Amino acid sequence: SEQIEQLTRIISNLTQTIDDLKRMIADQSETIEKLQEQLNKNSRNSSMPPSSDGYKKPAPKSLRQKSGKKVGGQKGHKGQTLKITTKPDTVIPHFPSACSGCPQYEQCRKAAHKVETRRVADASVEIRITAHEAMEVCCPLCGASLRGTFPEDVKAPIQYGKTLQALVVAFNTVGAVSVSRIHDLFGNVFGIPLSTGTIHNMIHQCAEKISDTMDAIRGHIKDLDVAHFDETGGRVNGRLYWVHVASNQDSTYLYLSNKRGQRGMEEGKVLPNFHGIAIHDCWPAYWKYDVKHGVCCAHLLRELNGVEENHPSQKWPKAFRNLLLKMKAAKDEAVLSGLDQLEADVIEKFDRAYDRIIKKAYRENPVQENASGRRGRPKRGKILSLIDRLRDLKESVCLFVKNFAVPFDNNQAERDLRMIKVKAKVSGCFRTEEGAKDFLKIMSYTGTAKKQGVNPFHAILLALSGQARACW
Repeated sequence: SEQIEQLTRIISNLTQTIDDLKRMIADQSETIEKLQEQLNKNSRNSSMPPSSDGYKKPAPKSLRQKSGKKVGGQKGHKGQTLKITTKPDTVIPHFPSACSGCPQYEQCRKAAHKVETRRVADASVEIRITAHEAMEVCCPLCGASLRGTFPEDVKAPIQYGKTLQALVVAFNTVGAVSVSRIHDLFGNVFGIPLSTGTIHNMIHQCAEKISDTMDAIRGHIKDLDVAHFDETGGRVNGRLYWVHVASNQDSTYLYLSNKRGQRGMEEGKVLPNFHGIAIHDCWPAYWKYDVKHGVCCAHLLRELNGVEENHPSQKWPKAFRNLLLKMKAAKDEAVLSGLDQLEADVIEKFDRAYDRIIKKAYRENPVQENASGRRGRPKRGKILSLIDRLRDLKESVCLFVKNFAVPFDNNQAERDLRMIKVKAKVSGCFRTEEGAKDFLKIMSYTGTAKKQGVNPFHAILLALSGQARACW
């Protein structure tokens, strides 16, 4: 009897140990799977930016399908090349080298005729100084001394002209060149000793002159029927800040905040007053606004790629990806045919296919019961969370195929944010919050001007002349 009790206790302890080890193995397996998935993430199968790939860039794999067209410019495409001027500034004739030293050279030179012309276009850097002189005269009628006045924008004994200022601003913003490099460039190439403080002042003055235009751009975007929204991180004086964007195909509004979520979105004064369709990448803060939402399907395609690559047993991601691409192809074909909507039976067919794939996804990913001893709701995991999101946000995911004004992706906002990453890569972080805000103001203005067909340098020149609204 005592021996039986002892053996029973040993068995009970061993059973408890086995259960503990099972839980430990399950936890470790889950951790290994998460770490492995994290290691396998890149810009092609997740929302990570391409700059994060480093030297381990994934092999190119476009989400686009083959169109069947030949590589290069298509038939009817209007090409662009360097225009040949009919009247060159300099002409240099080239005679045969065999004629060198010939006593008949001059006679042959006069009789020679042109057989071919090749032109070389080059640029010359020239600094022009304009002297404004105030003249004084003595009136012969009244004897008073009269003196001429300088133009309103000529205020100092020596100052920099607007073209040079516009060039400095364009280098720093559109060109993403740092202030110190502009200082070196203008000193070495132009022979102009611009101090870094002067460069900062030029940029700030340009930003000040477009403040009213920025208000107009913001007001325009908040009244749009469809607008794109996104955000990206950046360093300002060593701290993490967020650059938010609200844009469409003809306007861009960028602003800085130290918050990414709703508080940061409130600071832009666009989303709180927006009543159209907001296109975004499903960041939770966007869903707090009472607007109609459109989800970026390009983000979904990358997430589906990630599930398929990291979990080969999952079959539903490929089916869902193919469905999204079929929907996009059907819409593109309808647009080319001059239609503004798909037929009701086509949309219904897509709806049924959507629901079938979601059901299949749940069958492949049943909810696991909690291990013994654990309390609370069972963990959903990333795959189940994605499936839940696709199920709950079906209307927003499919909105692009039901409303042709809604795009398939949020690439417009991502393109408008791209220069922020280029600036950080080329010039590093911003030293001050004021400098970052000035940069974003000017990039909003030049981005909008470019969408309106105005050259960014010309737009900056107009802004410095007090005519910024001419670009908008």
